[in-house]
Amino acid sequence: MSRRVLRGFEPTRLVELRTAHGLSRPDLGRIADVSLQTIHKWESGGQSPQIDVLMRVVQALGATVSDLVDIKPEDRYPGDWRVLQGLTQPELGAKAGISTSMVGAIERGDSRLTDNFAQKLAAALDIPVSELRASYERVRNRPPGTPA
Repeated sequence: MSRRVLRGFEPTRLVELRTAHGLSRPDLGRIADVSLQTIHKWESGGQSPQIDVLMRVVQALGATVSDLVDIKPEDRYPGDWRVLQGLTQPELGAKAGISTSMVGAIERGDSRLTDNFAQKLAAALDIPVSELRASYERVRNRPPGTPA
């Protein structure tokens, strides 16, 4: 399971969405099968969600990941495209027919994005190959120390 920092997660959007649905933190936690402590940490910005757990909250709220995660297309890295689809690295790997370790290496820019992998990942993410390649170049050229 991916343990990456969830870029673009907006805690205030979670609070707004939860309250718009008339749910308390305990109610949301119970409905989504997520601990109250986890909901509190996310809403306070003290912790970043994991996509698999966030998906339970998103589904409980009848929302989409993009309702809670805001990253402009021109700023996205390969892992951001996956997150916006609500997929973990193993899920994307299975969908694309690529190993989880290779998905992670490509998302970090640590491995070369071959034409074959680019086509498989773009198809699995339902994005153009050109978008995937552009996001890959951004992750490869990010400043040192910047999370992928």
